[in-house]
Parts: sequence; C-alpha cells; structure tokens
Amino acid sequence: MDAEQPEVRTQAGALRGEVGKEGTAVFRGVPFAEPPVGPLRFGAPRPARGWDGVRQATGFGPPPPQSAAFGMDALASADDGDWLTLNVWTPDPGPGAGLPVMVWLNGGGYVIGMSGLPEYDGARLAREGGVVLVTLNYRVGIEGFALIEGAPANRGLLDQVAALEWVRDNIRAFGGDPDRVTVFGESAGAGSLAALLAMDRAAGLFKRAVVQSVPGVFFSSALAADIAGELAAELGLRPTVGDLGTVPPGRLPAAADAVGARTGQGQYADRWGVLAHTSVLLAPVVDGEVLPAAPWEALAAGAARDVELIVGHTRDEHRLFMALDGTLGEVTEDRAAVALRAFTPDGSSEEAYRKAFPGLDPEGLYEVVNSDWLFRMPSLHLAEAQVAGGGRVHFYELAWEAPGMGGVLGACHGLDVPLTFGNLDAGLPALLLGTPPPVAAEELSGLFRAAWTGFAAGKGPGWPAYDIDRRLVRLFDARPTATGAVTGEVTAYPEAVSRELWQGHVFGALPLVG
Repeated sequence: MDAEQPEVRTQAGALRGEVGKEGTAVFRGVPFAEPPVGPLRFGAPRPARGWDGVRQATGFGPPPPQSAAFGMDALASADDGDWLTLNVWTPDPGPGAGLPVMVWLNGGGYVIGMSGLPEYDGARLAREGGVVLVTLNYRVGIEGFALIEGAPANRGLLDQVAALEWVRDNIRAFGGDPDRVTVFGESAGAGSLAALLAMDRAAGLFKRAVVQSVPGVFFSSALAADIAGELAAELGLRPTVGDLGTVPPGRLPAAADAVGARTGQGQYADRWGVLAHTSVLLAPVVDGEVLPAAPWEALAAGAARDVELIVGHTRDEHRLFMALDGTLGEVTEDRAAVALRAFTPDGSSEEAYRKAFPGLDPEGLYEVVNSDWLFRMPSLHLAEAQVAGGGRVHFYELAWEAPGMGGVLGACHGLDVPLTFGNLDAGLPALLLGTPPPVAAEELSGLFRAAWTGFAAGKGPGWPAYDIDRRLVRLFDARPTATGAVTGEVTAYPEAVSRELWQGHVFGALPLVG
C-alpha cells in the first residue's frame, strides 16, 4: 500500500485516500447510498452502486440542502443529490487492526449540518484515541424530516441507519471492528441518536452511544402532518411527493425558513402549542413505523438495555442562542413570563420556577427554563429512562465557561463539540473559545477525548454509572486558579432544583393542539 495514497477495498469497489493531519489515513466523500433525487426523491436510501477501478476519495461529498441559518445555505448550492456520503479517518488502514469504531452524527436543528466542517475533522481523535472515526451526511430540512404523503417518515434517520449498515459491512477494511461501534452525536445529532436507540431498524448496529445535549422535540404524526401542510402551502403546493418533487431541492429550505420566521413571532400557537414560541419546524416523527415510540418511552421499556450510554449536557445550554439572537441583556419581565408559561412542565409551573430560583432576574429565569425545556431535562430523563429499562448509563455536565465572545457564553450549547474532537481553533470553536484557545480548553479536551475513546474501547469513561439513588455525574470544569487547572470531579447531579421541578414530567411526541 502506498504510504501517501492509501487504498482499501469496500464491497462497492476500491478507494484511494490520502494521509491527513496527525498521520492518519483519510477517505472522504465515500458514497453509502444512491443520490436521493429523481425517482428516488423523498425515498428511503438505497445502497450505493459499485464502480470499476479505483475511486478517488480525497474530497468531501456535497452537503444536503441547508437552511439559511448562519449562512449555511451558501455551502450547499448543488442539486445533483450526491449528498449521502461519509468520511473515514483511521490510524491503521488494514483489515486486521480490529480498532474500535466511532461514528459521529452532527447537529444543526434538523435543518442544517454537514460532515465536512473543520470542527468535525476526525484526525486527532482517531490518532490519539486509537479509533476509526466516521462522519457522515444525512438529509436535513424538508428533504429529511418533513412528513410527506407518499414518502417514508424520518428519511434523515433512515440515512443514518444506511450509513451504519455500510459501517457494519465495510469498516473492517479500514482497520475497524464492526462489533465495537460507538455512535456519538450532539444536539440534533443526539436527538437522532436517541431515536436510533428506539428503532428496530438500528438494533445491533452499535454497542455504545454518547448522547450530548439531546433535544426534547419529537413530533406526533398529526403535528408533523399539519406543519408539512404549512410548509408546502408556502410554495402553493400540497405536502405530497408528486407536488414537492417538482421543486428543486435547493429551493425547499427557503420555504421552511419563511414559515419558521413567522412561528418564531408566535403564530400558529392555536395549532402547534409550545412550538409557536420557537423556530423549530422539523424533528423526528413518532410515526409508529420508522420510529415506533418516543425515545424516553422506548428506553424505559428496555429498548436499549443492551447499549451502554454516556448522556450529558452543558450547564448553560441556551446562552449561545441568546448571544446569537441578541437577547442577552435584553430580556424583560414580560418576555421571561411568556417563556415560563410556555416552557415549564405541563405549562403550569411559572410560580414554581420563580420560587425555586428566587435569586434569578428575568434574564436568568428565561435562560434556565429554555435550557431545561430543550436540552437539560430531556437529557436527564433519557438517562433515567435507560436506568428504568435495565440499562447502564454514565452522565456528565460541562460547567466550564467558554471565553469566546467576551466571556458572555458561559458553559453554552455546543461547547463540548470542539472539546470532544480536539479541534479548538477553526470554525465554530474559534467563536466559542477565542483565538488562541486557552490552556484550560486543551486540558479539558484531553479529558473528553480520553473518556469518549476509552468508552468506545470498552474500558468505560472513567466515572461511575448513574443511578437514581446517588445520581453521580462527571462534572467537567476548570478551577478558578492561576493555572486554570481542569477537573473531572464526580458529584451528585448539580441541577437538582430543575430535576425536582421536572420530576413528574413525561417527555414524548408533541401533539397537534388544535
């Protein structure tokens, strides 16, 4: 094998990659399914066709159509549909290496996200952790998650299953062990992973999972169908394969963005309930077929008892969104009251929140209830559902405060992503961490990477499993000392006040309310 141009043979054909950073062999843009366009538009993914000769695998595949959020639409201009590709980093590209495998599911609110972003470069994690690292594209937005008549639900999830099947069938050629696969994901990637834990189609495709900040937004079929009708109406169409299939893929995200802008202003409250206070329009659908039950229900019934989990969240999940939308320093008492009425458990605990957090001003209350509703409590309840179902789970909270953007971010949403990959100075990490990143970020990243790769190797993450008696969690933080020394303290779950407020809440599929 050429040391500079490594080659491997997959079931579909031979691939030629390159030697990337950290001395790892990397293979980019590998198709795991046929392009879902033309007659395959809005369909379940089909295995990629084989090829003759040696296929160059040195460039990322094109991303699926993207929302305009954060300018992501500019990165996805092609309508050729060759979106369903994956990338592999390996320190030992040989069929006998038998290394643990880690498969990453990126976030992006189910409307943006692509595997080719610099923060997801897998070279460092693969080399230092001794793992084969896989990242992948899956359909997002209307293409991947709208409930369309004549199409299977949750096509983005089906793409992920197809990628995991490709890993099962091909990863040995890259030095990986198909019997030691760990899937890890953050935000919408964590929500996708929670769904996979509940799906029969994903059973047996991975042994371990790391669920980082799982969002609590899953839709009932009735709610998803009503939203899809509104999205299609924005284009003057019906939510059917026949109608939407006439629209070029690149045009669909703008329709969803337009409806989302109105939703964020409080429209549709009489039909969509709590979603009227967000811009969330697309999410996994509990359709009874692809996704038979909401993850919390499925795990409590034992669906994932054979899959060992790490689950966790950041302390200040919502702070990033407040910084990006300009609400930091601008939250009034009226705005806080609206959020408390919308996002507290069962919509009836505004006063309970105020009493439980007497020292918080309106902005503090606004931040904590948003963090609890969308990420913190769904993550905690997922862990407790796994325990109830007879499974094993380790829990963590990231409490270290990001120094980027003038230090206003706290331990915000997404901060654990650069710490997990060890890519601290490119893309979003530069925004969160500042340039150059502080020494504490590098030290905390070392703790994250050691825990995640040790877990993938079957050694455990390095702290005790969570149970409902002691509720022990790993607290990732940095001590306020001159050296900024980092710590991985094991302590009782620190958000006990929120936990008690949400103790009786049942997370499930959001209903159509009118």
